[in-house]
Parts: sequence; structure tokens; C-alpha cells
Amino acid sequence: MANLDLSPSPISEPEVEDRSLQLPVHGSTVTAEDLRVRMVLACDFDGALHIDASRVETVGQAVLQLLVAARAEAREAGHDFEIVNPSAAFVERVQACGLAEAVGLSEEEFPS
Repeated sequence: MANLDLSPSPISEPEVEDRSLQLPVHGSTVTAEDLRVRMVLACDFDGALHIDASRVETVGQAVLQLLVAARAEAREAGHDFEIVNPSAAFVERVQACGLAEAVGLSEEEFPS
């Protein structure tokens, strides 16, 4: 019987001088720690932090908490924080949790 690799897929590394991150397809408690580390590394660079949510199919509480905290911290530091290309699943989950404003999604752009 073949062994199946059930480990979460890695989140893309931020490029040099880049503050962009790709959210995982399934953002869970398991992937949240890796995402937190990558966010800290991305914050070492100046400029806007762009979070690509285009591949997200599911996103859990731990990842949402990280996004809320990261946006608040970026704003306090005077940096832009933007979620780009959010998937429909991401937008639906964020809105269902009442976190659209907290993560920076515009209700006009992504109405409920």
C-alpha cells in the first residue's frame, strides 16, 4: 500500500524585497503557524503587504485571526495591507464571520 503525504502544502516563500504572500488552498490551524512565520519575514521589507487569496477554498479561524492581527499591525506601522484576488470562498467566509472590514475587504467591492 502506498504512503499518502497528508502534510499541508507549503505556503510560497516571499521573494526578495517582496511583501507578497499566497494563502494556502486550505487555511487551517495546521497551516497558520507557517503563515505567521512567513508574514513576519515579509514584514522585514518596506512597502505594502499583499496577501493573495485567489486559491483559497477553505479558511479557518486561526488564519483569519492572523490576517486581522497582521492588518492592524501594518496600519499601526504606517504600511499598507491588502488582500488581493480573493476567491469567492474566501470572501464568503470572511463576510460570514463579520470580518470584512477587519481584514480590509470593501463591502462595496465584495457585497454580501
